Amino acid sequence: KSDSDTYTCDIGDAQSRAKLVVQEKPCIFTKELADTEVTEGLSTTLHCETSKSESPVVWCKDGKSLRNSSKYNISQSGFEAKLVIHRAEGRDS
Repeated sequence: KSDSDTYTCDIGDAQSRAKLVVQEKPCIFTKELADTEVTEGLSTTLHCETSKSESPVVWCKDGKSLRNSSKYNISQSGFEAKLVIHRAEGRDS
């Protein structure tokens, strides 16, 4: 995307111009979430991978965004995004 710009070619007094527009590929999941089972009281980790490094990932449960807390640990490194759920309970299903 950073290569998008106007380019010129000069030959003496003559000049030719062209505008280059680079369209970004959409970010997709290269590894999707997998169904997981955990024993009540234990922690579990959900993870997925995206096609673009450090893509903004938003974790949700029941349509509501999750944030880092004592219950949830959200992290991202490169292409991988992780959600750790601490002390799983029935309501976490």
